[in-house]
Amino acid sequence: MAPAQPRPQRRTRERAALRLLAAGLGLASSLALLGVIWPESDRAVREQGPPSAADLAELPSRSISVLVIGSDGDQKGPANSDALLLVHVNPEGPLQLLNLPVETAVQLPGDKTPVALGSLYQRGGPALVASTAAQLVGLPKGQPDRYLVLPRSALRALVDGIGRVELSPDRSMRYTDKTQNYNIQLDGGLQVMDGPQVEQLLRFRDEVNGEERRRDRQQMAVESVLRQMSQRQQIQQLPGLLALLQGEVDTNLTQGEALSLLAVALRPAEQLQFRTLPLRPPLKTKQRLRQLDARAQRPWPN
Repeated sequence: MAPAQPRPQRRTRERAALRLLAAGLGLASSLALLGVIWPESDRAVREQGPPSAADLAELPSRSISVLVIGSDGDQKGPANSDALLLVHVNPEGPLQLLNLPVETAVQLPGDKTPVALGSLYQRGGPALVASTAAQLVGLPKGQPDRYLVLPRSALRALVDGIGRVELSPDRSMRYTDKTQNYNIQLDGGLQVMDGPQVEQLLRFRDEVNGEERRRDRQQMAVESVLRQMSQRQQIQQLPGLLALLQGEVDTNLTQGEALSLLAVALRPAEQLQFRTLPLRPPLKTKQRLRQLDARAQRPWPN
């Protein structure tokens, strides 16, 4: 008697099972290959963010100078600058910051009288500020390499984005500007500040040595912001925060370049060196413009 032939329905089920087995083996092979290309730990790093400053990006191959313009406007666009910093980022040395006093007197070609350095941003944007600062400090041709304009709205967003900062104002601050409907109400002493409070701290001007005292507070704020950024949780959030701030700032830094510079600035035990461009004492008590002290040594790295 001839052996019974498998029924068509049974053969169909067997072929389907074989196809499923082959597909399963193929999927397993593909997953194994993906595990080599993107190991599980790497996927976790991408989901959770870089675990340390060294993982933010590759360090720059040379020193980079960045002009930071603190705009007194609340958004991108023409405004004066109430803070000017030249930042020297050296992958093999300390982070150096040179404060350029906004009351520095500068003489522009075609002008009959000197004007304040802080007024140049409204007049000619980052390019005019950068070229004038380079001449004042004696930067090599082509520097500063990059610029960053930080309006007040971006400052507030930055501070709130890193979870507030710890600061210690040297005194209580009270001020009301009715024309701008703006109030400053801060107590002295150690405290945790949000974005609007940090803005108040940096906007307050003392009646005596107002600009010099503001520069001291700018230094304190920069140190506190970098200290907060260096925390592991904040480092993990920095790529996303920078992406959000792109629409708030004016800069020729790419996000990758910004992360590379932060990888240097946020290194453990990174040393900060603050200096101020030297000015001559004012000739009169209430004189705003001050001349550059050409006799003093220029406080800028070689």
